[in-house]
Amino acid sequence: MSRARIASITLLASLGIIVGATPDSFAQSADAASAAQPMSKQAQKAQRKADRKAARAKNSAELGELEKNGYNPSADRNDYPQDIQKAQSKVNAEHGQSGQ
Repeated sequence: MSRARIASITLLASLGIIVGATPDSFAQSADAASAAQPMSKQAQKAQRKADRKAARAKNSAELGELEKNGYNPSADRNDYPQDIQKAQSKVNAEHGQSGQ
């Protein structure tokens, strides 16, 4: 056999061992199985509405923080990326986070 063939067989065998030894954390839990059960249309609609409401509240809060720190969404767009980045860095400094 050629060296390349032996190397590829060895690599495939080692991958098979690694894949075969996956931890239990990748297995589905009982909670995941119960969450996968179908919901009624009314319950699905209520869940989507609650999710949208929560996302809207989060976005409004984030925009409010940015506006409080100097961002004006209706201002001139000539310095757009810099003005929102500057406001975001101020927000991150308030929360003790590293900025992007």
